[in-house]
Amino acid sequence: METLSKDAQKQIGQFVAEDYRTAAVFSKYGIDFCCKGHRTIEEVCTKKDIDSNELLLDLDRVLSANTDQSIDYKSWPLDLLAEYIEKKHHRYVEEKIPVLRQFLDKLCRVHGERHPELFKINEHFTASAGELAAHMKKEELILFPFIKKMVKAQLDRGAILAPQFGSVENPIAMMMQEHDNEGERFRLISELTNNYNPPADACNTYRVTFAMLDEFEKDLHLHIHLENNILFPEAVKLEKAFS
Repeated sequence: METLSKDAQKQIGQFVAEDYRTAAVFSKYGIDFCCKGHRTIEEVCTKKDIDSNELLLDLDRVLSANTDQSIDYKSWPLDLLAEYIEKKHHRYVEEKIPVLRQFLDKLCRVHGERHPELFKINEHFTASAGELAAHMKKEELILFPFIKKMVKAQLDRGAILAPQFGSVENPIAMMMQEHDNEGERFRLISELTNNYNPPADACNTYRVTFAMLDEFEKDLHLHIHLENNILFPEAVKLEKAFS
């Protein structure tokens, strides 16, 4: 039990950074592990009135299970992780947005009268699509290239020129704020869709759209987690090593 009480002081983001399988446990309890990963188990359990021992035992069961499905992102070099986020998660967002927007527009036309919440879902998703497109470009053109430069300079035992944005902590703070905004938007979408459960009269397009929105949110959670809990803190540490 001593280990469990010690783990209660550990941050949620740290658990997920060490083993992504724990994300499913936090999701089961309705705990945000990506945008609000800086909270400790104890803090979140007190706030949400959750039995911390029960949560810690669930986490322990997941961590004790042998599986090769867990990817140790924490051990990856930062330039590789930045590249992976861009190629896997940014591309995923770019590919899914036009399809989802088309489906949501169709649902509003066909089912909007009986299900007026569809207009609100469409509005939130359209806003998210625009914000995510701008957000990802800032990462791809400004933040990620600087992280890759730092990794190269460290390997070459060279120096880095101070970037125009001052410290890497400045764009990171902006990106994390934008992550919070999108996390909040998807919490609203999740509520409006009854946690992505289509109504009884839903047609196939309706069901597919809700399933795609659910998948989109799950991908976004992993995407934000990789940045907030692994890439960004390690980039800050790396920059400090040059001073």
